[in-house]
Amino acid sequence: MDKRDIDLIVRHALDEDLPDITSEAIFEPSDRGRARFLVKASGILAGLEFAAATFAAIDPSSSFDVKRKDGDAVEPGDVVAEVEASVIGLLAGERTALNLMQRASGIATTTRRYVDAVRGTNAKIYDTRKTAPGLRALDKYAVRCGGGENYRLGLYDMFLIKNNHIDRAGSITAAVERIRSRKMTQKVMVEVRDFAELDEALGLRPDFILLDNMTPAQMREAVERVAGAVPLEASGGITIDNVREIAETGVDRISIGALTHSVVALDISMRILQ
Repeated sequence: MDKRDIDLIVRHALDEDLPDITSEAIFEPSDRGRARFLVKASGILAGLEFAAATFAAIDPSSSFDVKRKDGDAVEPGDVVAEVEASVIGLLAGERTALNLMQRASGIATTTRRYVDAVRGTNAKIYDTRKTAPGLRALDKYAVRCGGGENYRLGLYDMFLIKNNHIDRAGSITAAVERIRSRKMTQKVMVEVRDFAELDEALGLRPDFILLDNMTPAQMREAVERVAGAVPLEASGGITIDNVREIAETGVDRISIGALTHSVVALDISMRILQ
């Protein structure tokens, strides 16, 4: 994880929250303390570096003692880290550190459920760009902690020809030809809605074809038609209840927006030690 990305997210989060007038009114800057992060639900841990960076930004003399590592399975009662800093720093950083760690751990936990659900198939689980504004680096890091794969980081690192591109350009062929005329190095993915578009895209041999909101039966037929010539990705309407069935159609990739846009935070608390 790039430290610059971590620091940028932490700095923005702290700018929203500080100063902590309550803690500064009650305690002196010289008061020191130690706090413990305690997990209160089963899940996959992520975001420890973000928590450490939070306290370091408030109190450069702080120390963050990691007891577990990102990607670990954790259970209620597990102590995952302890932090030593000024008492003001501990209290001022508490909510930001927890917000980031709980969100990241929630994403990692959900991702691991999907990864486990398709284990033994050819399919890999991918995230999407449906991330919280300003938190994409955190969200995508958390997906990796859960065993998933990252899709595009942004609009800049792969061509993805979607329905609106196709409709406006006039056809898949027109859109692909215009992209290729630019002679850029990024890979090309084409989204298709039906078998006519699939056949058109297949003839152009893009790097990937995305099957948009197809049924498992349609996906199986698409896999047979393509016969391994182009990697296929399934997207749309995918849940934990149907992801195994989709994986068993033979698709190579499954992208799931819910990994990051419908986060259930993992319950983690911070307690100051007496």
